[in-house]
Amino acid sequence: MQRRALLLQTAAGFLAGATQPLIAALKADGLEAAAAILEDASARGQIDASALLVRRGDAEFSRTFGAVPSIDSPFLLASISKTISAAAVMKVHEEGGFDLDDPAVRHLPEFTGDGREKITVRQLLTHVSGLPDQLPENATLRARHAPLSDFVNAAMRTPLLFAPGTRYSYSSMAILLATEIAQRASGTSFPTLVDETIYQPLGMKHSAMGVGRLGLDSLIRNQVEFGAPESGSGDPSTKSWDWNSDYWRKLGAPWGGAHGSAPDVARFLAAFLHPDGKALKPETARLMIRNHNPEGLRPRGLGFDLGPALGVGPGCSERTFGHTGSTGTRCWADPESDTLCVILTTLPARAVDPHPRDQASQRVAEAVNGR
Repeated sequence: MQRRALLLQTAAGFLAGATQPLIAALKADGLEAAAAILEDASARGQIDASALLVRRGDAEFSRTFGAVPSIDSPFLLASISKTISAAAVMKVHEEGGFDLDDPAVRHLPEFTGDGREKITVRQLLTHVSGLPDQLPENATLRARHAPLSDFVNAAMRTPLLFAPGTRYSYSSMAILLATEIAQRASGTSFPTLVDETIYQPLGMKHSAMGVGRLGLDSLIRNQVEFGAPESGSGDPSTKSWDWNSDYWRKLGAPWGGAHGSAPDVARFLAAFLHPDGKALKPETARLMIRNHNPEGLRPRGLGFDLGPALGVGPGCSERTFGHTGSTGTRCWADPESDTLCVILTTLPARAVDPHPRDQASQRVAEAVNGR
């Protein structure tokens, strides 16, 4: 009863701070329904920990569920990391480090052969480079606690799946090589680059690429059973390198190793929903959330997924941008409704279908769009 009272009070607080148009457009019971999905999943033991944050204009609604000490507790963001990494890469672009249509080989001289010379930086950031998602030797590298430089070297040599620019195929390794270009051009280690160009300017105090200033004991633990194959899928023999291992937490993989709290992810989305120049120039922020892929290929921004392909929920516009993560995370923002939504959970995305994060997102979208 007490938890229910808190839920109602929070939803009422969200609406109390809203403008009249927001009250007219937003169904409070939709937010209650979104929170109830995560609360129920926690009560049933399906999800160990989760956090929900919705913001529209100046009105905000946030809740935590299960084993979450604080709304500021950092979760492993998984592929939401790619959006943050891409933002740091684009900061180097702003400062003249490279052009988006530069051949990647111009900045990575060893990246040659098999048509690699045709791959551009833009193609690396939009998943049309031909590079695979994960390396064939991913498990071997992680099992021996290889440094990121070994992943970079392997990604330089791995066979392409198709000619650059001809197909869309989601690629973590492409994001890795884009960050390697930014690291070399800036002369700064990538975790430090992200901290100095994105986290600090946006006041993201509970975030890090890797562990950074965060304590290991502050990080929310993941439910590794049914995790993605590249994470070990909960196999006991992979404990030294799975999502909860010190190795993976500290590695800071640009494609999936960032940690962050729900409010920090919201701050990051807000920097694109309402660009203010604190981290990126407004024109750069707007560039990142528009489609860069040719007609006929899946629309992608620079690091961001776009539009209906996001699977946000009913009524969201073509301009919606965001990302999901295999650890059970989802974030999105819709400029048309001036809304952002962050859902962080510890239940792997592939563990259950439909996933509670997606069901909660749909309820938020319904509420925002008056359905």
